[in-house]
Amino acid sequence: MELGLKDRVVVITGGATGIGKATALEFLREGAKLAICSRRQSVLDDAKAEFNELGFDIFCKSVDVTDYKAFETFAEEVKQHLGRIDIWVNNAGSNKIKSMMEYAPDEFDSIIKTNLYSVFYGCQIAARHMMPQSKGVILNAASFAALAPNAGRAPYSAAKSGVLSLTRTFAAELAPYGIRVLSYVPGMIRTDISVNSISKYGDKLLRDIPVRRFGKPEDLAKVIVFMASDAADYVNGTHFEVSGGKRCVQNPWYGYDG
Repeated sequence: MELGLKDRVVVITGGATGIGKATALEFLREGAKLAICSRRQSVLDDAKAEFNELGFDIFCKSVDVTDYKAFETFAEEVKQHLGRIDIWVNNAGSNKIKSMMEYAPDEFDSIIKTNLYSVFYGCQIAARHMMPQSKGVILNAASFAALAPNAGRAPYSAAKSGVLSLTRTFAAELAPYGIRVLSYVPGMIRTDISVNSISKYGDKLLRDIPVRRFGKPEDLAKVIVFMASDAADYVNGTHFEVSGGKRCVQNPWYGYDG
C-alpha cells in the first residue's frame, strides 16, 4: 500500500524514546523528514545518534511542551530547517501513580499541563502552520485510561479524556482547512515507563488482554503512521485503540477461553 509519506515533514513530541521513537523510525522508513523534541537533551542526543547510524538525519531540540512560547519557537525552527510542517504528533506525556487523596495541587496541575495543555498548544501551533497549506494531519496521544476508570491515575485519566474531546473539537473546526485531527489510544505497551507495572502485575494484566501479549511500540507506531497517511484520508475526528482487544472484556461477567 502506498502511504504517500515521502518527503512529508513530521513533528513528534516526546519522540526520543518509547512509542515516540518507534513512530519516528516508521516515518523515516517511509521517506518522511523528521523533527522531534523532548525535555531531556541526553535522550535526544542518543536518538539522533541511533538514527544517524541507520542512515537517517533528523532535526531535534530540547523543548518543554508546557511552555507555549518555547513550543511555538520550536515549530518555527522546524519550518526554517525543513521548509514546512505536514504532520504533527502530540505524543509527549507523563504520569504519576497515587491515591486521589494524596495528590498535591501542584502535582495534579503538572500532569494536566503535560498531558492536556501540551496537546492544545500543539494542535493550535501546528494548525497555524498547516492552514495556509490547506492540508495537514494532527495526531494526539490519548490512553486507555480515558475509556475506563484507572485507580491511582486520576489527573492522567482526566487529561487523556480531555485529549479525546479536544481531538473531536479541533477535527470539526479544522476540517474546512483540509486538516485531519485524530487520536490514538494505547493499551499496555511495553516501554521503559510501563516495565515496572508489567514486572509487578504482568500475569494479572495479561488476563485482561484477549490476544495474550503486551504490545510493542512498533505495534502502535505502524497504526500512527497509517493514520497520518493518504490511505486514511477520509478518517477524521475519531480515535484508534491499539490494546489487543482489552475493551472487549471490560465487563467482569464476560468470559472467554484462554
